[in-house]
Parts: sequence; structure tokens; C-alpha cells
Amino acid sequence: MTTLKSLMIPHRIVMMALFAALVLWCAVTLRWDWIPKYTPLAMQGLWNTIWIMAVTTVLGFLLAVPLGLAQAIGPWYLSIPARSFCTVIRGTPLLLQIWLLYYGLGSLFPQFPWIRSSELWPYLRQAWPYAVLALTLSYAGYEGEVMRGAFSGVAKGQLETAKSFGMRRFTMFRRIWLPQAIRNVLPTLGGETILQLKATPLVATITVIDIYAVSSRVRSDTFIVYEPLLLLAVIYMVIAGLITLAFKRFEVKLPR
Repeated sequence: MTTLKSLMIPHRIVMMALFAALVLWCAVTLRWDWIPKYTPLAMQGLWNTIWIMAVTTVLGFLLAVPLGLAQAIGPWYLSIPARSFCTVIRGTPLLLQIWLLYYGLGSLFPQFPWIRSSELWPYLRQAWPYAVLALTLSYAGYEGEVMRGAFSGVAKGQLETAKSFGMRRFTMFRRIWLPQAIRNVLPTLGGETILQLKATPLVATITVIDIYAVSSRVRSDTFIVYEPLLLLAVIYMVIAGLITLAFKRFEVKLPR
């Protein structure tokens, strides 16, 4: 009932009416006859976009935790490399990182016969492993700095109390330090995940077929410019909205 009342606010009614009018105008006046032909390719591109974003976010976060911990409490021989890694990643464009891995590292592997004859060669010759690696390192570089602040922000009294009760370091990290750090930065993690979604179109520059690459294919084949871009924007907005809802739901259910 509360949600229904909030939707009946006059300015929201006007905004919904304008949005409905815009959708109707786009449906009537623009060309959408190309959609059935490119639907299979679009579904493949959408799937690639989603799994690349999900995999690189999870792997990047798993790498960001030790990076943040090393910067927060690690000795100098761990904190300096971790801080240097985050500085380099945050200070260079993601597109440059993708190209360095694909055109740089990827071009070295064919020169070694033992790599070309190994079981890894069918994967190393493709573009998606380099895209996944670049996006993972990028996410880890940014989130490593975020986790450093999250670990430093946990109250030291709780850690000292747990230590006085004889709790082991790993148990203290697993039950007190890490959960509170994640809870403190959960809104930031949601925003960074959406930014990771927006970074996925860069993988199209190394021939990975994502949803952005499909829209580019439609424009080049049919010379229809605005319709694929409008549909692409709607797709990204829907995915970003679902990510926001998922993080909000997780934030509400997270114990405090």
C-alpha cells in the first residue's frame, strides 16, 4: 500500500506519463525490423556481458581483500607492492591495460612452441581470457584501496577484545574484521559493480562479442544508428537496476 501511494505522487505520475509517451513514440516512429535477425547474436552478447562482469567482479574482490589487508596492517614488503599495484591500476586507462595484455602478452605466447602445443593454447589464442584478466585486475586495483579503508575503519577495540579472549587471528578475521569491513563498504561495492558493467564494452576492442559489439554490428550492417544505441542503453539500465536491487536486498539482510 505504501509503495502504491508513493507512486501516486503527482510529479511521479507526470514522469511516468512522459516515459510512456516516449516509449510509444520510439515504438511507432523508429525502425525495429532488424531485431529478429540479430536476436540470437544479441542473446550471446548479453550472456557474455553478464558472465564477464560477474566473474571479474568476484575474482577482483577476492584479490582486493588481501590487497587491502596488506596495505592496512601488512609489513612493508607486502604493503609497498600492494600499494604500488593499486596506484598503477588506478592511474592508467583500462583500455590501455586490455591492449597491453592482449596485444602485448598475448603476442608473446605464439613464439614458444611448448605453449602452442600445450592444453592451454586453445584458450590463450582467444581474446576473452585477456579481457577477464584485465577487468579482474582493474576491479581489484580500485577495490583494494576501498578495502584498505574498510579494514582500517573497523574499531580496534573489538579486535583487541577478541584477541584477549584467545581467538585465533584467522577466526578473528573471518568472524569480526572481514564481515564488518564488507558491511561498511557494501554501497561502494554496488557502485563499483555497476562501473564494472559499464567497463565491459571495452572488451569489444579485442574482438570479444558482448552486447555492445552486437549493437556495433547492427549499425555497420544496416546503417541504423539510433535504434541499436537506444536498445543498448535500456539493456544497461535494466542490468544496473537489478544490480542495485540485489545489493540493497543484501544490505538489508546483512546482520548488524
